[in-house]
Amino acid sequence: QVQVEESGGGSVQAGGSLRLSCAASGYINSKACMAWFRQAPGKEREGVAAINLGGGSTYYADSVKGRFTISQEGAELTVYLHMNSLKPEDTAMYYCAARSFNCFALLRDSSFKSWGRGTQATVSS
Repeated sequence: QVQVEESGGGSVQAGGSLRLSCAASGYINSKACMAWFRQAPGKEREGVAAINLGGGSTYYADSVKGRFTISQEGAELTVYLHMNSLKPEDTAMYYCAARSFNCFALLRDSSFKSWGRGTQATVSS
């Protein structure tokens, strides 16, 4: 069973940056995929970015392309979401998720079995 835990949320003004972290523990194989989702009040949860571990492919929602970067740095089982040029519409609870198999696209949340509790990111205008 894989456990994931998010950290790094906060409040910034529009145009600012935040970095979210997701630490994974437990058994994770080399073909795992980790992703970030977000959910704003009154809206459905949506995929933001995903990465195949071990230097694999990355996938992004159109709304964040060019502004957000998902990365796995070093050999640690930690995935980061670097969020730049933030907009008020990026305000949401951000969740980290993991699955045992590679992603081939920005998959729906039903494809992921392990979830964190979320971290709040708030962008003011």
